[in-house]
Amino acid sequence: MTVDHPPLLKTPLFALHGELGGKMVPFAGYLMPVQYPLGVLGEHNHTRTSAGLFDVSHMGQLVISGAGADRWLESLLPGNIIGLGIGHIRYSMFTSEQGGILDDLMITKRDNDLFLVVNAACKTQDIAHLHAHLPADVTLTELDERALVALQGPKAAGVLTRFAPGVENMDFMTYAEMPVCGADCFISRSGYTGEDGYEISIPQDKAEKVCRTLLGEEEVAAIGLGARDSLRLEAGLCLYGHDLTTETTPVEASLLWAIGKRRRAEGGFPGDRIILDQIKTKNYQKKRVGILPEGRAPAREGTGIFAADGTEIGSVTSGGYGPTLGGPVAMGYVKPEFAAIDTEVFLSVRGKQLPARVAKMPFVPNHYYRKKS
Repeated sequence: MTVDHPPLLKTPLFALHGELGGKMVPFAGYLMPVQYPLGVLGEHNHTRTSAGLFDVSHMGQLVISGAGADRWLESLLPGNIIGLGIGHIRYSMFTSEQGGILDDLMITKRDNDLFLVVNAACKTQDIAHLHAHLPADVTLTELDERALVALQGPKAAGVLTRFAPGVENMDFMTYAEMPVCGADCFISRSGYTGEDGYEISIPQDKAEKVCRTLLGEEEVAAIGLGARDSLRLEAGLCLYGHDLTTETTPVEASLLWAIGKRRRAEGGFPGDRIILDQIKTKNYQKKRVGILPEGRAPAREGTGIFAADGTEIGSVTSGGYGPTLGGPVAMGYVKPEFAAIDTEVFLSVRGKQLPARVAKMPFVPNHYYRKKS
């Protein structure tokens, strides 16, 4: 029996990807470029040294408005949304009643509403989740008519300033609205690479023009999903569905920093009893850690992690080659007693037990822009 799958969607930049020689693959229900002729290694290194432009239009863009919008949203996640300042961005997670992570997301507080960016693979269920709890005085709007791109790297600020003067003064995790090449854009100084940079929400009918203009600058190259993955892995950033799932809590995922102090004290979000008990008692079954394998062989997702006596203690959730580090990198979950930095572990790769050690993340220094006080 054949199973009918829904047709793959295309972003507003699909034609441009083809013109640039992008190799298109299915990803989260969309056809997305995994790489361009520069290749994954070249794209990774270009982003670390110059500026890379990523199409992330498959992500979900939502607006929540209404007098009680921030208080209501806070009831669905452990972040401090009520205390978030206007023009500031917060990373948080939707949690289940069992304490598991339903998705992670970015939340921006604007003058009269909240702007959310959610993961592509989760956006349908996130929207359904929000609608299921939506009170009468709060409105949820999907921004289907906007594209989303990320300009990342040490030269990103210099490039974008030519077309949007003032963006160079934005701090990390802040937001502004300003025109770029005649398009009314939402600009966030944030990203998924560990580098300085911006995410830019653009009306979809202007997206190609803006991207062509940015790509016309000598510092900028188009970057695909392959390099996006190696960049975020070196930066120690989680990928939902791999490093974060409904079977992992924020505490187990080493995301305690994303739970505000007031929220730890008051609770009031799904799964709070379980999550706050884990914080208090440190009683949980696994912990997300960084892993540095010895040698050159990468440990891919699903690789078993073992103790010196041969006992299996966890598994790799993301792994590959780190071009900037110059060797393999991975992250995964291990039993808490094996989570200390420099703990020796072994990885089952191609039938061999290869030595590795638990390592601090990020694997390479991040370069987020923060103003000097």
